[in-house]
Amino acid sequence: MAQQTLHLSQEQRLSMVLAPQLRQSLEMLQSPAMELRAMIRAELDANPTLEELPVDTPPIEIEKVNAEIEEHKSMDFTKEFEILTRLDDEWKDYFFQQREYQPHSSESTEKQNFLYDSITQGESLQEHLLHQLSLAEFDNADKALGEMIIGSINEDGYLTSSIEELAATCGTDAGHLQDILLVIQDFDPLGVGARDLRECLLFQLERLGKADSTAGRIVNAHLERLAAHKLQDIAKILKVSNEEVQLAANFIATLEPKPGRAYSSESSPYITPEVVVLKVEDHYVIVMNDDDLPRLRISKHYRSLMNDTHTGQEVRDYIQERVRSGSFLIKSIHQRQQTIFKIATEIVRVQSEFLDQGISHLKPLTMSEVATVVGLHETTISRAVAGKHMQTPQGTFEMKYFFTPGLKTGDGHVVSNKTVKDAIATLVAEENTESPLSDQEILEILTERGIQIARRTVAKYRIALKIAPSHMRKQYN
Repeated sequence: MAQQTLHLSQEQRLSMVLAPQLRQSLEMLQSPAMELRAMIRAELDANPTLEELPVDTPPIEIEKVNAEIEEHKSMDFTKEFEILTRLDDEWKDYFFQQREYQPHSSESTEKQNFLYDSITQGESLQEHLLHQLSLAEFDNADKALGEMIIGSINEDGYLTSSIEELAATCGTDAGHLQDILLVIQDFDPLGVGARDLRECLLFQLERLGKADSTAGRIVNAHLERLAAHKLQDIAKILKVSNEEVQLAANFIATLEPKPGRAYSSESSPYITPEVVVLKVEDHYVIVMNDDDLPRLRISKHYRSLMNDTHTGQEVRDYIQERVRSGSFLIKSIHQRQQTIFKIATEIVRVQSEFLDQGISHLKPLTMSEVATVVGLHETTISRAVAGKHMQTPQGTFEMKYFFTPGLKTGDGHVVSNKTVKDAIATLVAEENTESPLSDQEILEILTERGIQIARRTVAKYRIALKIAPSHMRKQYN
């Protein structure tokens, strides 16, 4: 048996390691406005050498930041920091010569704070059901069982565990637990506590007095055929007319397949656009929406401590480290804003027809094309537009919305694939529901308009738009 031994060895290799400051800079570039604001607030709390300027102070230009740093030679920045601040030479002096700029004010801050405070967290499904349970005529033991059942109902409103499993868990009789479940299933919203879609829809039909109607018979025994849009087959089996089945299907479509949806925690997020595009006379002006970002500077008090001969070396080292961190934060914020501004400028230049006339005039655009024009790397473009929004005369869009591949038309022009999708969606919306357009017919119409694509591309875009095939869109009048 070979003897096991320990020994040291030395190995030389290259590896990419991001310094903490650079990692922070990249995080800021990727973060949307509200997240960036939270990051800045956290740094303000952690770094005593940083202080916030009054809300009505205009943003400080990067040249002034650099001048402040150079002014105080006592700040002995290390070589590592100097290298980090030059790593991305594409980040040049911050450009802040925007027209129509309205400085931040205390009044606008009050309005924004009021808006943030107005965003409330709605009542959850569990809270809604527990409130109804508290009003039910149950003793404490049964209320406890009811709470357990409600705890097993998911956010869509479905009971995810069987009565037998729940009964075994709490050591009670399954029949008694079923009686409590029946009471809960009578709670608002309609259909809550069901085990599957069929049961959910049947509960709603029963409450509406339509359990024995054609709609009830379809849900009870022919739900799979309804999903496949086999209405004629259902009509033959039930021995009713196609029109009656169509009317029943239309009524079933009004029922709620997810009763808990109204109480979902997924509320619509409040979007703060990073960029605002305004039309002034015959051209577009880009304004960076940074009113809500704190204005930062290095505290004069800590600078004076650095110049005070009575300040100990340990305190001096701490202040120097904090000042260096704060200065890099200020520079990173300005670099981030400049990067987004440069990208937005190119987007507006390319997509001016979209801003004038809408989605039908959206042009193909790739991140590599923008990277070449503005002098940044493609990955920098990707980071900068992630989660960012642009407010335009056509509405508010994610910045990545404007990046889309193109398709050639018959006359040699290139159109955005979003334009083609919009054309398909419009054709389907305007079609005759008794004779819906097939993929081949859609293809022929697009070809007549000069858009040459394959039939499989039409099908792919239709599926992406969540549009059913033609035979499933057919309706009987």
